[in-house]
Amino acid sequence: MTATDLWRLMTPADLPAVQAAGEIVHPLYPESPAVAAERLMLYPAGCLVAERDGQLLGYAVSHPALLGRPPALDSLLGSLPERPDCLYLHDIALLPTARGLGLGAALVARLLGLAKVQGFPLLALTAVNNSAGYWQRQGFTPHQPDAVLAAKLASYGEDALYLVRAVD
Repeated sequence: MTATDLWRLMTPADLPAVQAAGEIVHPLYPESPAVAAERLMLYPAGCLVAERDGQLLGYAVSHPALLGRPPALDSLLGSLPERPDCLYLHDIALLPTARGLGLGAALVARLLGLAKVQGFPLLALTAVNNSAGYWQRQGFTPHQPDAVLAAKLASYGEDALYLVRAVD
């Protein structure tokens, strides 16, 4: 089984395990369980889990967004924008047991495919936990923040960096 095969669409039944994984991987960036539940309701195609032998290895929560306008940490969207111009990778967490399996690269490939099908020219994300180097190796580049984006990034901490990648 390849790393690509380990990713599948998230279901509401996955939400407790997703919350638990988020608390392990992102303890400094807590979000209410309502955040992932809302994203799953609004854009199920962008919510994925990786699992092997019935054990959660990680998850991804993404949704259509406006470039440079990510949601603040632990905030609900209410709705998706009418004219989104990117697919925003809101939350990605891989548990320590997932390291070395290639799940990150497989996820990026899957989300690039989703963005292409949906007509989004860009993927965007906010890198935290000193992960910017990893994302840059995956083809993402820094996006210069304006004052609005800088304020949003502040909710994620000093090392937060907004990155984008063109959809080929």
